[in-house]
Amino acid sequence: MFNVEMYQGKKEKNYELVQKQLFALIEDEPNQIANFSNAAALLNQFLVEINWVGFYLLEEDQLVLGPFQGLPACVRIPMGKGVCGTSAATKKTLRVDDVHQFPGHIACDAASRSEIVIPLMKDGKLIGVLDIDSPITNRFDEVDQQGLEKFADILSKRL
Repeated sequence: MFNVEMYQGKKEKNYELVQKQLFALIEDEPNQIANFSNAAALLNQFLVEINWVGFYLLEEDQLVLGPFQGLPACVRIPMGKGVCGTSAATKKTLRVDDVHQFPGHIACDAASRSEIVIPLMKDGKLIGVLDIDSPITNRFDEVDQQGLEKFADILSKRL
């Protein structure tokens, strides 16, 4: 049974708590879809001022929509296109303060203003990306990036 925690205090400590919650949710579950689904739900409950959180999973040479929380989204994203495709192609986290300034941004939700995308890596290979959108410009900072990269690492290691 999962209990909703109130995230209060320092942002770094809150990320430590959500990372522990993720590990507890997925440590004994081998099903990837269940783990991605719970991870998206956990982040949706944890993060404030977001309007979309979910996963795009690598299939051949493109990203395909996986479990998410938010409005319906783009189903397929070519490698190198938009924030997700660029993050996947470079295998680097992208933190975009204003998506309208990102060349080739793919707008699935017109309300999105900022975005962070973290590549999911397993054994040195890309398996997908974690994508989070916010209706607030400059929503994501270095603490968010570090906390979410650790979250993604915990998830990737269990897949």
